[in-house]
Order: sequence, then structure tokens, then C-alpha cells
Amino acid sequence: MANVQGSRTSDPSGQASGAIPPPTTDREGALLEVSHYLAAAWASFDQPRSAEPGVDERLMERLRAPLPEEPSDARAALDDAVHILDASVSPSRPLYLAYIGSSALEMGVLATALSAAYDANLAVAAGAADLLDQQAVRWVADFVGFPLGEGHFTSGGQTSNLTAVLAAREQALPGTREDGLGTRRAAVYCSEEAHHSIVRAVETAGLGRRAMRRIPIDDQRRMQVPALEQALERDHADGVTPVAVVATAGTTLTGAVDPIDAIADVCHRHDVWLHIDGAYGLPAAATSSAGHWFTGLDRADSVTVDAHKWLGVQKSCSVLLLRERGPLGRAFAHQERYMLHEEDISNPVDHTLEYSRPFNSLRIWLAMRVHGARQYRSWIEGTLRNAALLAEAVRRHPSFELVHEPMLSTVCFRHLLPGLTDDQLDVHNERLARAMQRDGRVFLAPAVVDGRTCLRACFVNYRTTPYAAGLALSVASELGEALSSAAPS
Repeated sequence: MANVQGSRTSDPSGQASGAIPPPTTDREGALLEVSHYLAAAWASFDQPRSAEPGVDERLMERLRAPLPEEPSDARAALDDAVHILDASVSPSRPLYLAYIGSSALEMGVLATALSAAYDANLAVAAGAADLLDQQAVRWVADFVGFPLGEGHFTSGGQTSNLTAVLAAREQALPGTREDGLGTRRAAVYCSEEAHHSIVRAVETAGLGRRAMRRIPIDDQRRMQVPALEQALERDHADGVTPVAVVATAGTTLTGAVDPIDAIADVCHRHDVWLHIDGAYGLPAAATSSAGHWFTGLDRADSVTVDAHKWLGVQKSCSVLLLRERGPLGRAFAHQERYMLHEEDISNPVDHTLEYSRPFNSLRIWLAMRVHGARQYRSWIEGTLRNAALLAEAVRRHPSFELVHEPMLSTVCFRHLLPGLTDDQLDVHNERLARAMQRDGRVFLAPAVVDGRTCLRACFVNYRTTPYAAGLALSVASELGEALSSAAPS
């Protein structure tokens, strides 16, 4: 194998192979320029900024330009790209509390650059990259405490959840990938607060949206286990085949963790596949303060974890873990004339849905190797403390109410104004969330919990300090009062 240095070869004509497309004119200069940009970006992520910059008119004009016919200056193009990114919403910033972002760890940036340079495709044998990829799978499984049979990285939580549903479908209804459902009826069960990716997975798997069984939640926003058992018994009696139960380990809306161990008992009694959508919340299973919520995790058939959320690396980097080997092969293995198997050894694509499989696992591998599990646990504990601080501040503030008791790092709260009805408060809180986004000091999002609009903050960024909890409430109070004053009487 060629050495990294001096690896360019020449063709018989004496011209360097790979001359089309031509190399960047000044590679070292371009890399130096990018390193300055990255250093400036990382420095800007260390502290909150007081406002979000806009895009000037000259740059807007270039963004309206047609496709260029001729080459242009690489540094000028890079400069424009950086200005566009700097004026974009970035989850890397410490006061980005909307949705479920990431910390955009610096090791992930370096890993992304390296994997893009080599552009390995892990659909087929990719040499040493395969070994690293599987080590990263084992590390994630070890971190969350899941007994690994096999696992693979995917392009995101949606794909991981769909992959699990397809594996469960083939196990519950053998031959479905070949013959389809035919006259058979099937069902998948999840809580009312489960992520919509489960609905999409059921639709894409050909089961139909009517196969969804939305199970009611309790006062902790967790799946009601007796209602799940009743739904399974009804379907068995009606000749419907249960394909899978999907428990959520950290709902997107409120961070609720379904009672996994009790759900696993039900699945065992009914011989149903248990999948855990832990895309957001499962890394908290490694902590001492929140780990108790995840009792029974080791009994699941499959779990989803998004490393591009609470594990801090860049999108997309999701992993699907299975307790046993075999179901993925039964769901996806195939023969292709252009992708031959060496003897009886399968290709990685025989265990996954996707053909183009970039080396995304390098991000979490490099981050975990450099920082270590102890540092990760400390970081996650810090985000849990930040959420607890915000929740306590809301409880103490006379102009706010806590909408739910947080289990993990998501806090939903509501600004109250005297004399307003619930419907008027819904309008006010949505306007307040949009005002906070425009203000730029704290970026959070509106949400609807039990039919009422509220403010939602999610702490997953390791750069976010305890100061953010107080600032979020202070800015919400300031802008909320300003909106109240500006409203017509």
C-alpha cells in the first residue's frame, strides 16, 4: 500500500494521474486559511454572543448568481462560505437550547475532514476502516450498557429506527421482504409522545399508518404499561400480528423515559420485539444521576443512539445496536453481480438499509478515544444539572410555570401574564419564543404540551454553563414583559 506522503503515481505519458480534476492551486495555503477559520469558529463557540449577525447585501448578491462557467478563487469562495455559516443558526453555540443539537466537538470536525478526504465507503469491505467502525459500535454499546450482538452506524435516527422496524417485521412475519404482507395484518406500538420517525418507519415498512398503536401516557409522560398489554391482547384476539413495541428513552418533546423494564416484561410474555428509540436520551444511561431511568435496557432487542446529539459529534452519526446477531442479515442480505461476496463472508451492506455508507463512525471513535468515557459522563451530568437549575428557577419565578417535571435535560415552561386566557397565553408564548430567536442571546423553541403552547429548552451542549439557566429565564422575562407592554390594551 502506498505511503500517505508521495503517493501520487504517474501515467505512461508522464502526466500525473488524477490531474482531472486539477488539485487546488495552493493546497497548503487553503488548509492554513481553513485552520484560521476553524480556530475563529471554535473561539466564538466558547462564549455566547449578544446577537446573531446578518448577511450583507454584497454576499446576498453573490448568492443570487447563476452557476459559474469558469473557475474562481478558492479563498474568496471559502470566505463567503464562512460568512454564510457564521450568519446561520448553529447548535454549537452554548445558548442554543432549541430542539436537540450537539456540542460539535472539535475532534468530530477533524474526523469529518479526514473521512471526507479518504471518502471510504463502508458498504463493502473497506480494510482497516471496518475494524475501527466496529470498535466504535462496541464503545457506544459499552458506554450505554447494552449487551451487543451486532450493530452498525447509519445516516440518522430515522434510518436506525426504520432498520429496526424492518428487522422486527421480518422476524414477526417471515418472508415479508419477498412476498409482502398479503392479507396479513400487523401492528407497532409506541407511546403518544414517541417521535414521528416511528410513524414514518411503519409507513415505509409497508405496514400502513393504521398499524400504529399509540399507547396513552401517565402523569410522568411515560407509556402506560397496562394499556400496552391490553392493546396487544386485543390485537392477538383480532388476528393482528404484533411486530414491535417501541419504547422511548428520552422523548423529544419532554425527555420522558418509558418504563423499559416493565415494557420488557410485557414483550417477553407476548413474544414481541422490543426496540428502544434512545436517539436523544440513551447516553444518560451512563450517568449516576439518571441511569436508574433505563433499568431493563439490556433486555431490548434493539436500540437507537444518535451520537450527533448527546454524544457531542456532528450530524449525521447514528448507531443501531442489536442484542443478537442474525435479524439484520435476514432482513437485508442479498446477492449483487457488482458486489460479490468473498467465500461466505457477507458485505456490511448485507446488514444495513443503506448502500452509500460514509465513514461517520470516525467522529465518535476519535472523540471517545481522545476524551474518554469518564469525561463524557461528566459532560452529560453537567447538562442534567443545567436542566435542573432552569427547572428550579422556573418554579421560583412568579411569572413562569413548569409544564412538566423533567427526567432528563429537557425543560418546558410557560410565561404567564395576568388577565390572559389559556388561548391568549398560547399566542403570547409562541410570540415570545420567536422574539427570543430573533433577539439572538438565547435560542429556544416553542412547543405544545397537552394542547398548551410553551417554551422548550434542551440542554445537550457541553459548552453550556450553569449561567445559561439563569440567562434563559431572564431573557424570557425581559422579552415577555416587552411583548406585554407593546400589545394593544
